[in-house]
Amino acid sequence: MKTYMANAQTVERKWYIIDATNMTLGRLASEVAIILRGKHKPIYTPHVDTGDHVIIINAEKVKLTGKKLDQKHYHYHTGYPGGLRSIQYRDFLAKSPEKAVMKAVKGMLPKNSLGRDMLTKLRVYRGSEHPHAAQQPEVLELKF
Repeated sequence: MKTYMANAQTVERKWYIIDATNMTLGRLASEVAIILRGKHKPIYTPHVDTGDHVIIINAEKVKLTGKKLDQKHYHYHTGYPGGLRSIQYRDFLAKSPEKAVMKAVKGMLPKNSLGRDMLTKLRVYRGSEHPHAAQQPEVLELKF
């Protein structure tokens, strides 16, 4: 019996849509990362991008547990000397919830070129509208 190894030409990709209303950010991100990597498929191969496309809607309705809204900070650097900036997650979620969800999912993907390719299959939208109706995405219910 030979071990099956998937390659980029044989992978069939589906489109999934996830409603992030009242979902915990970290739990949502970990489930989305599994789908983007393709670990939910029996043809999963670690060195091949076997994952599916994911559309996340209602990103502004995602929640954090505990005191993370006030105690957790988003750090970034402007590129200039002394340019380290920091804002509370409450302000970060209010300003750009799409970026907060993308950052959470990015942290759960591999830190290499394959992980960067996987992240391109993620689309996050603030409201409930998205321009991907032509791809006929399936609604995916996450259970947690």
